[in-house]
Amino acid sequence: MTDAASNPSAGGETHFGYRSVPLGEKQALVDDVFHKVARRYDIMNDLMSGGMHRAWKDALVSKVRPPQSARAFRLLDLAGGTGDVAFRVVRAGGPGTCAVVADINADMLAVGRERAQKAGLDARVEFAEANAEALPFPDRSFDAVTIAFGIRNVPRIPLALAEMRRVLKPGGRAFVLEFSKVDVPVLDKIYENYSFRVIPELGRRVAGDAEPYQYLVESIRRFPPPEAFAGMMRAAGLARVDFLRMTGGVVALHWGFRI
Repeated sequence: MTDAASNPSAGGETHFGYRSVPLGEKQALVDDVFHKVARRYDIMNDLMSGGMHRAWKDALVSKVRPPQSARAFRLLDLAGGTGDVAFRVVRAGGPGTCAVVADINADMLAVGRERAQKAGLDARVEFAEANAEALPFPDRSFDAVTIAFGIRNVPRIPLALAEMRRVLKPGGRAFVLEFSKVDVPVLDKIYENYSFRVIPELGRRVAGDAEPYQYLVESIRRFPPPEAFAGMMRAAGLARVDFLRMTGGVVALHWGFRI
């Protein structure tokens, strides 16, 4: 893959959806997208995926496997502002399981904090405004790091992957859940039509703005296929890298270990 989002030295440019933009401008553009959709983000996830995002996140949690006991287990969930994945992991684990939700977007974090309080999980889930490319956490401080449907929005993906590895304890695991390339004939055409015709219209009707969802669809198309992304994880120093395609390749769950 030659996209500058995965190659920070590639001419100082990257892509925002299908548009070429200066590398330094992408983060602000992404922030604006999520500022617009923060309050309706989880509702739109249901509409965009037909509710399937819940099953995909359940598959992620089953791979994380937080301990059922009081043994300490600390999760870092990146780009997880609304807290959805962190809440699921904490609820699946025992009393020793806790999580830090890190997101660069303050609006998304505000939604997450409100939901944590309402769910009675604010004692076990912390929220931190942080850039995935330069995490403000010590080396070897988490048992697992997750990022669900967020890695494609990072301007310099290799830096984020390297940071994920840095903050993992030896033996810790990094998990990336992301949209992928549909590999089933006929389904790929149906999915393409749904993505570019239906999803932006849903955004217009439900969230009042089609443009953020047009970007989300375009960013999915620009993301590398699973084999290429697995290579990026290995290049970042993660070991025993593997992935699982789900729902005909609509999404892929990637994982790797810090050895």
